[in-house]
Amino acid sequence: MVYVALLRGINVGGKNKVDMKLLKQTFEQAGMNHVVTYINTGNIIFTYDDRSKRELSRLLEEAIHHDFELPIKVVLRSFSEFRETINAIPETWKNDKDMKSDVMFLWDEVDDESVLGKLVIKPNIDTVKYVPGAILWSVDKENVTKSGMSRIVGSKLYKQVTVRNVNTVRKIYELMAARPTTIE
Repeated sequence: MVYVALLRGINVGGKNKVDMKLLKQTFEQAGMNHVVTYINTGNIIFTYDDRSKRELSRLLEEAIHHDFELPIKVVLRSFSEFRETINAIPETWKNDKDMKSDVMFLWDEVDDESVLGKLVIKPNIDTVKYVPGAILWSVDKENVTKSGMSRIVGSKLYKQVTVRNVNTVRKIYELMAARPTTIE
């Protein structure tokens, strides 16, 4: 099965520095196959078949803690789960000079549509959608400072998500699709 591990809080603001080559080795030593990393923010695509997603997350968190002495949360998404997220992102959404579009991947503990009730959403400014496993958010760059979604930073919920922009999410999907055994 093809997975992506989305790590939260590495290589951000000079904290929790993790070399991607060493991280790839950690995953390989933990038994993952066809491992590839994408950019420095902790996106690791791999294949693995022998454990449940929950067991696999724990195994990888322990391996990262052992090798880097960092308590990093690992959010896993299978290829089919990631495809569902990709298919929910409008094609017009992008992350560029005019638009900011992000995917907030949710911890299992908060993965429910009711999570939208914990957000400050300004309907004339923010476009926000829930899909299983994620919150999709888009805003015109000129309105980012007016967005209610900026209030998520520092909240309890913010500590239970890991965020990627839509450009990164689309590239991760391409890399997942290129891995062997993408049929699920």
